Amino acid sequence: MASWVVSFGIIVALFLASANAQLSATYYDKSCPNALSIIKSEIKKVLSNEPRMGASILRLHFHDCFAQGCDGSILLDGSSGEKTAGPNLHSARGFKTIDAIKKNLEAACSGVVSCADILTVAARDSVVQLGGPTWTVPLGRRDSKTSNQNAANANIPSPISTLSNLSSLFQAQGLSTKDMVALSGAHTIGQARCTVIRNRIYNDTDIDSAYAKSLQSNCPSDKSGNRNLSPLEDVSPTVFDNNYYKELTKKKGLLHSDQELFNGGSTDSLVTTYSNDENTFFKDFAAAMVKMGNISPLTGRNGEIRKNCRKAN
Repeated sequence: MASWVVSFGIIVALFLASANAQLSATYYDKSCPNALSIIKSEIKKVLSNEPRMGASILRLHFHDCFAQGCDGSILLDGSSGEKTAGPNLHSARGFKTIDAIKKNLEAACSGVVSCADILTVAARDSVVQLGGPTWTVPLGRRDSKTSNQNAANANIPSPISTLSNLSSLFQAQGLSTKDMVALSGAHTIGQARCTVIRNRIYNDTDIDSAYAKSLQSNCPSDKSGNRNLSPLEDVSPTVFDNNYYKELTKKKGLLHSDQELFNGGSTDSLVTTYSNDENTFFKDFAAAMVKMGNISPLTGRNGEIRKNCRKAN
């Protein structure tokens, strides 16, 4: 029995390695040579008008990968899909930007570039456009024909997560503690709704009191203003930098889950490192993004190349 288990494990490992090996940075060089420039151009145009959209695209990619792998499933419409899961309902955005990119790519090379790859590259380009690091994106993902609401509800971390919760959810995706802390740095851009932060700014104790009070005028305790927005990091909320970590060391994490990374636990030292060394943060973030982008991709004959990112062919 033991030898069978070992043999089976080797087979599974080889299968997964084979699937990831099919991803290549040069995947579209012949089939759609302008694919990356088309994506970059649209992202640059959109973010020049609305920098916040960069955070939204990055979040879409993260939520896509954590549900059932990086397969574009979050983009599918439908009342029972990931769009209407708790972590995405009324908060996930950027779908029209992906639609615009897909339209341009279909005009250039119909049926070639997957929605999953579009989202992965758009996330990278959004970070770069806002001043963050760049990295080489392995390509060749195919699109899922289905969307998994239950997986989104179960796998995407909550803004009230504890450090233990966070670690477990990231580890389940094959991501290390360092990956988790580095990827959390995405919260150096973007905003959160009042309904998400109300309990933190009125009831949490691990928060700078002056910071909490400054947020309360835009997020009343009487449950009005639920959709009012506050920046996840208010020093430079539209610039991708390491100020997120600097704010955590001052007990100014907007989300409870953010502050859990610097609250006397095992990840304090990494937060301190990133707060003092932006280059190290950028390097680790880029590496973690590549790793996350390789979570369970559909390749080969699996999935499809959607003509419309909102529905299966």
